[in-house]
Formats: sequence, C-alpha cells, structure tokens
Amino acid sequence: MVTIKNKYPLPRIDDLLDQLKGATVFSKIDLRSGYYHLRVKDSDVSNIALRTRYEHYEFLVMPFGLTNAPTVFIDLMNWIFRPYLDRFVIVFIDNILIYSRDKSKHVEHLRIMLQTLRDKQLYAKFSKCEYWLREVKFLGHIVSAESIGVNPSKILAVVDWKPPRNVSEVRSFLGLAGYDRRFVKGFSMIATQITKLLQKDVKFEWSEKCQQSFDQLKVLLTKAPLLVQPKSGKEFVIYSDTPLNGLGCVLIQEGKVIAYASRQLKLHEKNYPAHDLE
Repeated sequence: MVTIKNKYPLPRIDDLLDQLKGATVFSKIDLRSGYYHLRVKDSDVSNIALRTRYEHYEFLVMPFGLTNAPTVFIDLMNWIFRPYLDRFVIVFIDNILIYSRDKSKHVEHLRIMLQTLRDKQLYAKFSKCEYWLREVKFLGHIVSAESIGVNPSKILAVVDWKPPRNVSEVRSFLGLAGYDRRFVKGFSMIATQITKLLQKDVKFEWSEKCQQSFDQLKVLLTKAPLLVQPKSGKEFVIYSDTPLNGLGCVLIQEGKVIAYASRQLKLHEKNYPAHDLE
C-alpha cells in the first residue's frame, strides 16, 4: 500500500506570531492526545494494524506517526476554529493560543473557545493549560505584549549540540538553529560553510571554517535579542545589506528591531551588481 501525501500546508510560525501584535492577555490550551480525536475510516483500519507476539491490534482513531497525521489534524482544527482565526485565536496542530487586547475581551474569547471545544468534543490536558498570562511560552518562543524572545530551553538545546558528524546531523542542527533565524542578523551568511555540506555530490568534511560558523551561530543564538511587537499605524523601516555571499535585511519600528531576515545568493545572482541585488 502506498500513502498519498497530504499537501495541506502547515502554517509558518512567523506568520502566526505576527498575529499577536497588540495583545496583552494570553491563554494556552493543549489538547490531550490530539490525534486520537480523529476517527479512522472503517475501510482503512486494517491498514494501520499492529501485530505483536501475543495479540493483533487495530487503531480505531488516528495514531501518532502516520505521514499525514499532522496535516489532517491541522485541517480539522482550522475548519473548527475558522471563524476565530486571525481574530483572537492561533492554532498549530494541537496547540491553541487565545489572545486579547484587554481582560474584558479575554473573558469573552475564552468563553467562546471553551464552548467550541465542548461542542466539538475536543478534550484538553489540564496540566498543560495556562490562563490569564501576561507572558506565554508558545511554539518555542516567549511572547508578551512588548516583545518576542527565544525560549531558554531551545537555547540550551543549541548550546549542548555537538559538532555534526554527517549530513543528517548537519540538517538537524540547521533545522533547530534556523527555527530562530529571525533573531540572528545575517544567519544565512554565517551558515554558508555549513549549508554547503548539504549540496549534492559534496563530500562531508567538517572543516575549521565549518566549526567557526557552528560556534558563531551558537553564540549569537544564546545572545539573541528580544524582538519588539509591531504597532499598527506606525512607520516601518527596512535596512538592507548585500555582502558577498548573501542578502540581509532588518525590519525596524521606532528604532527597535522587529525581525532579521537573510538568505544566501544563488549561483547566477553572484554575478549581479550591488544595486541590482538591493
């Protein structure tokens, strides 16, 4: 049997966090065994059976580990909460964040969300739910009314990461570090030597330059600044830079950084004059 991959897009973390501007009160709900809320079609039950030396088991609900589990579940969540998305709710798989501009609105928003969960028979894990927060840990970030920062637990994971020994470990490190690239000025350019190891037909060789890039990224992520939340109606300023191996820019409002962005130059772009790159 071949699984046809569901191409329903998972939301970008950056896009979700951008919705929080102006919010001052937060509540977080984590669903209990999220995927188990979805019933497996009767004709597919036998396809995800589990055989042990003692018994034969069949999942009646969607188990963890299936290729399409995340996309199918986020599709369900978006369908259920569609009237409230981008207004006062963010949903990422089984994580729900309710945000409001003030306490009175938050009472209303919480009531709507809890009633919706009850009506749709979605069950939360109480020990992982938090309410009436001024600062919330969500999707690897710490969010408040004024700023967005990197979760210290993520920083610790980066600091403890050992130098990669193969391409798979390089990809894993870049995935972890790149999750917070918006906090690091010139991330892509700094990572150039490491990302070269991912190219096809390139022999894996962890050079001194790779180690320098590796160490520099770890240092910058441990010292990642707090990024301010954008304010509607205020002027935005973008500063761009074109070093030899990439493009970089920073989004600023009232002299404070909202986000950094960067990418490496493609082969043909390296021949462009500076004014074309900018």
